[in-house]
Amino acid sequence: MVKEVQQGITVKKDANFSEWYTQIIQKAELVDIRLGIKGFIVIRPWATRLIENMYSLYENELQSKDHDPVIMPSVIPESNLKKEASHVEGFTPEVFWINNIEGEERLALRPTSETLFTPMFALWVRSHNDLPLKTYQRGSVFRLDTKSTRPLIRGREFNWIEAHNAFATKAEAEAQVQEDIQMTENVMHKKFGIPFLAMKRPEWDKFAGAEYTIGSDVLMPNGKLIQQPSTHLLGQKFSKAFDAKFTDKDGKEQYLWTTAYGPAISRILVSVISTHGDDKGLVLPFAITPVHAVIVPIYNKKNKEKIIPYCEKIKTKLEKIGLKVKLDVRDNYSPGWKFNEWELKGIPFRLEIGEREVDSKKVTLFTRDNLEKKSINLTELKELPKLGEEFDKRLLKNADEMMNDKIVYCTSGNELKSAVNNGKIAKVNWCQVGKDGANCAEQIEKKYQAEVRGTLANKNEKAEGTCILCGEKANAVVYVAKSY
Repeated sequence: MVKEVQQGITVKKDANFSEWYTQIIQKAELVDIRLGIKGFIVIRPWATRLIENMYSLYENELQSKDHDPVIMPSVIPESNLKKEASHVEGFTPEVFWINNIEGEERLALRPTSETLFTPMFALWVRSHNDLPLKTYQRGSVFRLDTKSTRPLIRGREFNWIEAHNAFATKAEAEAQVQEDIQMTENVMHKKFGIPFLAMKRPEWDKFAGAEYTIGSDVLMPNGKLIQQPSTHLLGQKFSKAFDAKFTDKDGKEQYLWTTAYGPAISRILVSVISTHGDDKGLVLPFAITPVHAVIVPIYNKKNKEKIIPYCEKIKTKLEKIGLKVKLDVRDNYSPGWKFNEWELKGIPFRLEIGEREVDSKKVTLFTRDNLEKKSINLTELKELPKLGEEFDKRLLKNADEMMNDKIVYCTSGNELKSAVNNGKIAKVNWCQVGKDGANCAEQIEKKYQAEVRGTLANKNEKAEGTCILCGEKANAVVYVAKSY
C-alpha cells in the first residue's frame, strides 16, 4: 500500500483566520479560482453537494410557508431596470450590461430581480382573490463589484434564493418580513447552526428601493460581521413603477404591497465553514453534510477479503436507516492518510474497521467535532441518526455561546474602540437611525473603521441617555462592528 503525504491546515484558525480560510477552501476542495476570471469561481463537487443540501432545506421551508418556485430570465431589459428611480441609482454601478445585440434593447445580467417579478405580478394578479402571491427562484445573480473579491465571501456571481411576494395590505407585507426572519431562524440558525442578529438597517444603509431592510448579521472568527439573508419591505414603490394593481374587496383599484427575501446560499456556506471549522479542517453539520459517515477499512493483502465484505454489510445497514455513507477502499492511500482527508472534509462520523473489529463484531467510531473515538457494538449503529442530532446540537450550542460572548455594551468612545478592535460587537445608545444619523455613522467609520449595523428587528430595545458619538439625546440602541 503506497502512502502519500497530505499537508493539512498549517495555521491556527484563531491566530490567522484569513490564511486559515484560504487554505481550507483550497485543501478541502471546495472552490477553485484558477480559471482566472476576477470575481468568478468554480465550485467543486464537495461544496456543490453541500450547497445542494442547503438549498433543499431552504426550499422545503419556503414551500412549507406557501411559496411557489418559478424560473425567471437571467437578464433584465434596461427599461425595466430604470423604472424605479432609487433602485436603478443604487444598482446601476454594479450592473453587467449585454451591449452587442444589434437592434435590441440593452440587457442587464440580473443583479436582483424586483424588476422581473413585479411586472409579472401586474399580469398575474387581478383581484384580492389572487392574493397573497408568494414566489421564489433559485439561481445566480451578478454584480460588477470593483472592490477586492474573496471566494464565496465577495464576488461578482453568487448562488442564492430570491423570494418575491405580493399582498393586499401593508400589515400583511410586514408580517411576511417577520416570517422571513423566522425562516432564517428555522433554517440558518437551527439547521445550519449559524447564529445571527436580525438588524433593521439605518435609513442610509437600506436596500435601494425599499421602505426598510432587515439584514441577518453573522459574526466571523476575525470579529467582522458578514451579512447573510436580508429581507425588504418594498412597499408600493415597485408596484407603482410597473402599474401592478389589484381590485380590493370594495371593487377599488389598489397598488400591491411587495416584499423580497434573499438567502445567498453560497455566502451562507462561508459562515458554515468559518463558524464550525477547526484547525483540522471543516466540521459539517449532520443536517447538510454530503456524507454522514465514512467507513475506512484497515487491511492488508492477507485479510482484505475478510474485512471488505464486513464493511460493505455495515454500509448497507446504515443506508437502510437513511444515512449517506462512503466506503473508502482506495488501495493507494494509507488509513492514516484517509483519516486526515475525511477530517479535513468535515464528515461527522468515521467508522474504522480492521481485523480486530471484524473478530469482535464491533466498529471503532470517531466523532469529528469532539475528536472522540470509541468502540461500539453493531447493534449501536442504529443510533447514528440520533448521534447526528446530538452532533448538531453541540455545534449550535458552541456557536451561540461564541456569538453571545462577543456582544458588549459600550458607553464611551474608548470602550467602543476597544470592543471593535478586539473582534467584538458594540451595543451603544445612538441619536438617530434616520438620515439625520448618517453624519455620526460616517464619523464611526473614520474614527473606528467600523459600521453602524442597525437596531434589533425582533426585539424592542429602549435607548437611554445620549448618543455615544455626538452627545445628543439617544433615540435608538444600535450595534457597531467591523464588517465585510
